[in-house]
Amino acid sequence: MISRSVEETMELGRRKAAELKSGDVISLSGPLGAGKTCLIKGIAAGLGINAGDVRSPSFTLVNELYGKMPLYHFDLYRMKNISELYEIGWDDYLMREGITVVEWGEKAGDMMPRDSIKIEIKIVSEKRRKIFISYFNKPAG
Repeated sequence: MISRSVEETMELGRRKAAELKSGDVISLSGPLGAGKTCLIKGIAAGLGINAGDVRSPSFTLVNELYGKMPLYHFDLYRMKNISELYEIGWDDYLMREGITVVEWGEKAGDMMPRDSIKIEIKIVSEKRRKIFISYFNKPAG
């Protein structure tokens, strides 16, 4: 699918939130500035969380946000070693009630659940983004 603006990317996130259930894990990939955090703001809004409260947890690795259900927002951009995931309780987060969204999810390697939803955002132009979504390792659009 194509997003032509920040607003469209956020709306995609809002719509995606309506499809999510507790325990779902989303892995987001794409270059810096592609709109990963923007998409998460939309997901948060769809879960009844103020989108303004969403900030990339680049230094803390994870932020917890609460709305209709908890949203665990990971950002692995600055992660230097996979052991950092163990240190912050990665496995515990995956077993909690709520939705887990991981920016730079590819950095989690084999620790990312096999059934995670994968969303890749590619920059087409200054405002346009091409967004690919795969469910359980099967392309969906």
